[in-house]
This record gives sequence, structure tokens and C-alpha cells, in this order.
Amino acid sequence: MKKLATEERDGMSTIVRTVTRWVSAFIILYGLYIVAYGHLTPGGGFPGGVIMAGGFVLLMLAFGKKRLTALLPVARASALDCLGALGFWLLAVAGLVFGGGVFFRNFLPHGLRLRLWSAGIIPLCNVAIALKVTASLVLMLVALSVLRVKAGGTDEDFVSDIEEE
Repeated sequence: MKKLATEERDGMSTIVRTVTRWVSAFIILYGLYIVAYGHLTPGGGFPGGVIMAGGFVLLMLAFGKKRLTALLPVARASALDCLGALGFWLLAVAGLVFGGGVFFRNFLPHGLRLRLWSAGIIPLCNVAIALKVTASLVLMLVALSVLRVKAGGTDEDFVSDIEEE
């Protein structure tokens, strides 16, 4: 009975947790689909990243912050955030090198209509943006959960909560 009380305090009920296990996987998968086909259909890196972050938000609401940080630790989310920004910047600078000196030039072969790999660097840009957006929103969610209003909370509490993860 004590274990059940601890689980209820850290997250939601068993029904919500069970549904979340199924639904969050489909939400994240749908976000990946939006990123992959963003150059052919409405979508892309930003909306796909927001959808994937929504899956992580659902996981945190159902299971608590500790479960979210176990799936995607703060250090890994920060690294993915930086990797997305670096990848986007490298694609832009690669246009200078491989695209005849034009910043952000689409230097890979492109122009085949309705083909998944037909847009040159645009799918790669979508992946970089999705990494950046997903990781940034997850980091923001963790920061907001750490900074929630506590009775008598101090800045030291914030630092200790971040260091625990």
C-alpha cells in the first residue's frame, strides 16, 4: 500500500499511466512523421518538434519529473539542443562552401517531385530544427517543474534540484 501511495504522489493514477504508455509513443512517432515528410506536406522541423515535446510533456504529467529525466536526462537534452543548433548552422555554412559562396544554399540534389529524399538539405534542416525544438521544450518543461512555487523555496533548492538530475 505504501508503494501505491508513493506512485500516486509522483504522477497520475494507474489508468492514466497505462494510457500514457501507449499514447505517448504514438505522439512521438507522429512527430517523427511530420519531421520526415515536412518538405512534402504541411509540417517540418518546428511543428514536428513541438509534437514530440508534447509526448514528453504527457509522460512527465503521468509519471512525474523523475521518469522524464530518466528517459531524457538534462545533460542529454542539452547536448541534443546544441547538436540541433550546430547542425542547422553547419548546413547554412555548407552552402557557402559547396553552394558557390551563397549562405544556406541548397547544394544537395533536389527537384524530384513527391519523393521523400528530393528536397536537398531541407529534410536535414527539418531534423536539426526538430532536435533543437524538442530538446529546448523538454528542458524548459524540466526547468519550470524545478522552479515551481514552493513554500519557502530558495535559489539553493533550484540548484540542488538541477544537480540531482
